[in-house]
Amino acid sequence: MKILLVYPQFPATFWSFKHALRFINKKAAHPPLGLLTVAGLLPRDWELKLVDENVTVLTEADLAWADYVFISAMAVQQESVRRIIAWCQRLAKKTVAGGPLFTMSWEEYPEVDHLVLGEAEVTLPRFLADLAAGRPQHLYKAEPGEWADLMTTPLPRWDLLDMGKYNAMSLQYSRGCPFSCDFCDISLLYGERQRTKEKEQILAELENLYQQGWRGGVFMVDDNFIGNKKALKEAILPAMAQWLKERGYPFTFNTQASINLADDDELLQAMVKVGFESVFIGIETPHEGSLTECNKHQNKNRDLLAAVKKIQSAGLQVQGGFILGFDEDPPSIFERQIRFIQQSGIVTAMVGLLNVLKGTKLYQRMEAEGRLLGESVGNNTDLQLNFQPKMPREKLLAGYKRVTTILYSPKYFYQRVIAFLKAYNPPRGRKVHLRLYHLSAFVKALFWLGIWDRERRYFWRLLGWSLLKKPRVFPLAVTCTIYGYHFRQYFLEGSEPVPVTLAEPDTSPV
Repeated sequence: MKILLVYPQFPATFWSFKHALRFINKKAAHPPLGLLTVAGLLPRDWELKLVDENVTVLTEADLAWADYVFISAMAVQQESVRRIIAWCQRLAKKTVAGGPLFTMSWEEYPEVDHLVLGEAEVTLPRFLADLAAGRPQHLYKAEPGEWADLMTTPLPRWDLLDMGKYNAMSLQYSRGCPFSCDFCDISLLYGERQRTKEKEQILAELENLYQQGWRGGVFMVDDNFIGNKKALKEAILPAMAQWLKERGYPFTFNTQASINLADDDELLQAMVKVGFESVFIGIETPHEGSLTECNKHQNKNRDLLAAVKKIQSAGLQVQGGFILGFDEDPPSIFERQIRFIQQSGIVTAMVGLLNVLKGTKLYQRMEAEGRLLGESVGNNTDLQLNFQPKMPREKLLAGYKRVTTILYSPKYFYQRVIAFLKAYNPPRGRKVHLRLYHLSAFVKALFWLGIWDRERRYFWRLLGWSLLKKPRVFPLAVTCTIYGYHFRQYFLEGSEPVPVTLAEPDTSPV
């Protein structure tokens, strides 16, 4: 068999880091780990080829070569998915599709020849067995409550990848999340009980990446890395620490976690020791009523600002997710979000509009109330609402644009960077592996942001402050300026004027 694995193109999004990647001459932030894992499940005597449209161009010659075209995608990629499927149909190429987009919306893709849904460890072997027997079916789904044993997950096929085109590699330790927020579809896709790999598997994946020649960042893609704190502290992180020490710390890490990370000093210290540098946390909102509404109980009855500061002071940069559009949001929510984010020093603050994802508890409620306006496109920063909000729509959209305009205007963004760097306490003696593209990025930043940018005064103030006040964070300060450029281009450049006055936001305590 000749199998073409295709990862469709992403549109420009907050997380694409499209404008930041130009500084380091990379094409994409992360590789398609799901497809690489699927490749590891396919027979070894099959010929495999990977085309990630985010780093290379899919050609008709690629499709002509293949016996089957495997496609995996998320909701935000659906426009590219439609184009690829239509192209395959014109060439009479058989398609096999899976991943979150198809698992949640498979009925919308009847033209796909074979839908292999859910976790590949469960459903792909059934498809392969039927294919070998000459009777492949159209639809393969796991039974309710049937989840993969991650002990059976193979090593990803990194040999199919051109690693040099990516900013970081990816590794998965667990699936599932112990929490069940109403707007989130993770528990639908992977369950509420966290399932994990053994430490031997994690070390094998690290070693495989190392042997493939990778040196640099590794994104632990778990939706909640700390769902099983005991296993992390007793087995996984100590084993990783020893492995990394023996090889001179070739990798650094970032991941996603819940805010209760701040409650565990031992876990915080262990993650920083291993080389974790940043963690994404779904903070969502500083308003307790909205947290109750969306069942975000892990964030309630706690000082969210103090929790963020504690994680930063331990040596982890906090990236935050925030949502506007809850029914319980008061008229003051826009100013409260601005104040919280500015005071927290969360440099990468992804503020999005509430999206109603198919199958979630929120979807069921909105459907029952007759408030659904369509299916989510998977991008919560594009000013599209797929439901009727309680707050007047125009007021919500105007408030949202005000929030993002203020947060990513240079004045407030650079204030936030300094607030973060003051609180941030990275471990001393951490090895820094400089690459040629780091020097290239620094030179580009000096020219693009320090000379050509009309807001260059903020750039030089930040670099001067970091050199004089806290020189060991100088490289991170430069990185933050590059992030800021991307966010400014994404949110502000070419956008229509904000229909509100850009007044000085209230910076009194939250």
